[in-house]
Amino acid sequence: MNSKVRVLLFVLSVTGMCVFWRAYLLPYSPPQLESPCACERCLSEKDQWFTQRFNKFVEPFLSANYSLSEDAFNWWKHLQTERRNFTTYRKTVNRMFQMLSPKPDVVEPSPDRCRSCAVVGNSGNLRRSHYGPLIDFHDIIIRMNTAHTKGYEADVGTRTTHRIMYPESAVDLDSTTHLVLVPFKIQDIEWVTKALTTGFTGKSYMPVKSKIKANKDLVMVVNPAFMRYVHDIWLGKKGRYPSTGFMALILALHICDEVNVFGYGADSEGNWSHYWEKLGNRHLKTGVHPGNHEYGIIEELAAQQIVTFYRGW
Repeated sequence: MNSKVRVLLFVLSVTGMCVFWRAYLLPYSPPQLESPCACERCLSEKDQWFTQRFNKFVEPFLSANYSLSEDAFNWWKHLQTERRNFTTYRKTVNRMFQMLSPKPDVVEPSPDRCRSCAVVGNSGNLRRSHYGPLIDFHDIIIRMNTAHTKGYEADVGTRTTHRIMYPESAVDLDSTTHLVLVPFKIQDIEWVTKALTTGFTGKSYMPVKSKIKANKDLVMVVNPAFMRYVHDIWLGKKGRYPSTGFMALILALHICDEVNVFGYGADSEGNWSHYWEKLGNRHLKTGVHPGNHEYGIIEELAAQQIVTFYRGW
């Protein structure tokens, strides 16, 4: 056997041994799964406490092709004593989507994107916090109801991408801010349609704006079934229904990859107050909402490193 043949056989035998070694003797290393987002840590990478509560299949917002179950409607109708029936609800929603965008404007998750969210509550503990620049740094900035920014920029920031409200707490918006309606009755769905067009003339337990300035292409209506999910699963059915602020937080868990929370809970003296108001009633608590229980869940979310909680004061 000449030398060239011997060299060739040697090379083939060494190659075969290397293939055998890698295939059968080296420990198995499973392929690395692609991260669902570009953040340092994505919300999907969570522990059992979170996954027992978080249901990614619940639709946060209504859309033209979504069909609410009658069972969910019957739960929702008792929140503010709705007397009209399920058929009326469906007709009202269908009329609404003749004017609004049939699909909510939600940025979808992507491995090359980090959807950072600041959920900004209205607590008095934001005063002198100097969180403003940090809040403005986020992609999505969610505020609730009549939350003020003018005059409070250093503590709460200037930008708003999503304003969560109901008719009795409505404010005018610019053309780039999403109006996120939390409906508690059929009239609330009628309101958003009429307030953006001909004007609303109905009555409620508080004065309601007849017309509102907002971009109708950016209107998003919270799904009553989502409200029930927050109440039943996240709050364990405590309280009559979740606060707007708590629903905002759980919404953020469904539309964001990274969630930072500001302005929740009582102030440093234990008072539940708004940062832009002078406290008049020191005995004011959270009404029908289980405020202390909601706050405890936020603390647990922070302890599990699911959200980052900036407490203020």
